[in-house]
Amino acid sequence: MDPLRLGTGWTVEDLDKPQIIIESTFGDSHPGSEGLFELVEEVRKGVAEAGGHGARYFCTDICDGEAQGHDGINYSLPSRDMIANMIEIHAKATPFDAGVFVASCDKGLPANLMALGRINIPSIVVTGGVMDASPHLLTLEQLGAISARYERGEISEEEFEFAKHNACPSCGACSFMGTASTMQVTAEALGLTLPGTALLPATSSDLREFARAAGRQSVWLSEHNLYPRDIVTKESFENVIMVHAAISGSTNSLLHIPTIAREFGIEITADDFDRLHRGAHYLLNVRPAGEWPAQFFYYAGGVPRIMEEIKSMLHLDVMTVTGKTLGENLEDLKANGYYERCGHYLEKWGLKREDIIRPFDQAFGTDGSIAILHGNLAPDGAVVKHTVVPREMFKATLKARPFDCEEDAIHAVLTHEIKPGDAVIIRYEGPKGSGMPEMFYTTEAIASDPELGASIALITDGRFSGASKGPAIGHVSPEAAVGGPIALVEEGDLIRIDIPGRSLEIVG
Repeated sequence: MDPLRLGTGWTVEDLDKPQIIIESTFGDSHPGSEGLFELVEEVRKGVAEAGGHGARYFCTDICDGEAQGHDGINYSLPSRDMIANMIEIHAKATPFDAGVFVASCDKGLPANLMALGRINIPSIVVTGGVMDASPHLLTLEQLGAISARYERGEISEEEFEFAKHNACPSCGACSFMGTASTMQVTAEALGLTLPGTALLPATSSDLREFARAAGRQSVWLSEHNLYPRDIVTKESFENVIMVHAAISGSTNSLLHIPTIAREFGIEITADDFDRLHRGAHYLLNVRPAGEWPAQFFYYAGGVPRIMEEIKSMLHLDVMTVTGKTLGENLEDLKANGYYERCGHYLEKWGLKREDIIRPFDQAFGTDGSIAILHGNLAPDGAVVKHTVVPREMFKATLKARPFDCEEDAIHAVLTHEIKPGDAVIIRYEGPKGSGMPEMFYTTEAIASDPELGASIALITDGRFSGASKGPAIGHVSPEAAVGGPIALVEEGDLIRIDIPGRSLEIVG
């Protein structure tokens, strides 16, 4: 192997240093990954500063936003597993002493976290930060509703074009608490990043400095033989779920977090989410459930502030990549003035930290942010993010309007075939049906309609974007393609939704 290393620019001296794989999803594929190369270079500098040598490996990811609205979305979930496979191949085919894993978004981050459970070499994760909001605080998740309003003739083409040209003003994950942002938070809550680094502004010098520090820390991890499976435990995942409840995280976490846990030999189920969300405090005022862009999350204190507020509900003795426990990290941040440094940016918007992250005793709610529903329509469960559901839709009996694909359903919504009191059923969109695509455009067409947004529901065996809002119930299981009850729903059947009672039933 030595001649091959020398042939790629290593020196003889480099061969005796700790050898660090620097794996990233860098590529020109989308804004979340376009800016990662600079972070990779900072990581490599940090590795060298600590006496190691870094080798760069790449496997870029795709963007669900670019895949929406056509057959491309069916490739989204499989891409996660393919990236995890390639990372495993990269790290196992050529032995390394440790690794740094750099990613930003929906599938790239869970893929990297899955791979860490498999390869189990000393490792640290660098998250790629969050996109700036536009000067008007426009963020990408608003484009679905804006597009639906344009289709209905409610806004001009000029207004629509302005929104499209200003929704993504920089690199980084989209600036709302969608799946990408949720997965960055997940990586930190698992203890696999340096504290306070999730959702740093992607254009900030702080993010580059943290990337370099992560490179140095990877060498420390290799020297101290601290492995991902020493850090990540059942208790770590329970912490993640409590943080997920506090931030109103994406429902796609129910696909990613149990899969990541499985790679670590740990079982996490949808029922764990439901159990832990009950009684959990929902604190974050960030879109789509809240008011502000995710860019503001870091300046309000980020993941450490969330964990500080809910620490009575966390396992504080879990280990992290710092070599210290979560509780020790939180104490160090407090002692070093971390929270005071973060808040000044918000002042120019007339905001205080508490306007973004509420104190524990002033929570928006105390029932978490998602619920798992069961019943004769979903014997194995379904998920709803109730923090984005109008209160009047928490309990409702609706008339079924079944569709066998999303395209037919969205056409019916946009042409006003769907009326108040309907339940739009989209089926054969589950994992075996079509790869479990997101129903984003349909949810946005419904949520943006002033007549339908609080009077109908969408129920599907598919999934939703982290940007989705409104009464949307997904992951209905068993799915239609394997003979689940959702396949048998007929026009006009009565569907009863009871979110507080955790039930989803065909009643007539």
